[in-house]
Amino acid sequence: MAHTAECLLSLYKKMTLIRQFEERVKYLFLEGVMPGTIHQYNGQEAIAVGVCSALQAGDMITSTHRPHGHALARGLSVESLMHELFGKTTGCCRGKGGSMHIGDLEKGMVPAIAIVGANVPIATGMALAFKMKKEPRVAVSFMGDGGVNEGQFHEGINMGAVWSLPVVYVIENNLYSASTPISDMVKVKKLSDRAAAYGIPGVTIDGNDVLQVLEAAQEAVERARRGEGPTLLECMTYRITGHSRRDPGNYQPEEERKKAVENEPIRRFASYLVSQGVASEAQLESLRQENEAEIEQAVKSAMAAPAPAPEDALKGLYV
Repeated sequence: MAHTAECLLSLYKKMTLIRQFEERVKYLFLEGVMPGTIHQYNGQEAIAVGVCSALQAGDMITSTHRPHGHALARGLSVESLMHELFGKTTGCCRGKGGSMHIGDLEKGMVPAIAIVGANVPIATGMALAFKMKKEPRVAVSFMGDGGVNEGQFHEGINMGAVWSLPVVYVIENNLYSASTPISDMVKVKKLSDRAAAYGIPGVTIDGNDVLQVLEAAQEAVERARRGEGPTLLECMTYRITGHSRRDPGNYQPEEERKKAVENEPIRRFASYLVSQGVASEAQLESLRQENEAEIEQAVKSAMAAPAPAPEDALKGLYV
């Protein structure tokens, strides 16, 4: 499939925006300026960007405890996320969600769900609503490889399959569930093979190749939109950071990590763009500088925003 230079550069800019955002946030935490904790998305950017680029305005995604990449790829602003991470009422969830619960329904993202596997039946439920209302919308459930061993995974996918719902289940297989290798937890070589048990297509792709992700996602999303039911899309990747900010990742073998850094999606895509004559190194650097300026502006405005008032804790309650 041919892509315009504008499309290719847009994919690159979004991927680097996610990486630069995560790097900036890491230092804000290390400096003790930002509260709470974070789970970074470094190394997995091609999946969020590729999948979300295949979606339309009315489609919805559900996310995990590692949601910053999904949020930025879905179009939430850097400013709304940064304000949220600082716990300000000007954040996308009024400062009440923090890192693991960011989202914005108007942008097509349910606030992230940190419980492993819990978003699978929620995406299925949204897809059921779309079908019952006869709306041409698609739901996407992002999950890690650890999510495939949760009961909710099986229940949610089986229901989506039986009712041919417009939903795509995306496994971000970074080989580790926190610190446990996926090979210690499942016997199958490909997690996508589990799709056979539900009678739906299962596809395993290189999750570090943003164009491969985009094309596989487009196919799965359009299949869902045509009323042909779900796809289980397994994207092979690697987390080139700790599970959370306190994790040095010592369980990852040194050679494995080295290969993963060489194969990470942003470096790979930059090499491709330069080799294809789509952009020069200087043009790519210019895009990164634009991202940097946007992120720094967001940090300044978030730090300057007033802290929540005690009575803000009473807003948005059912009772």
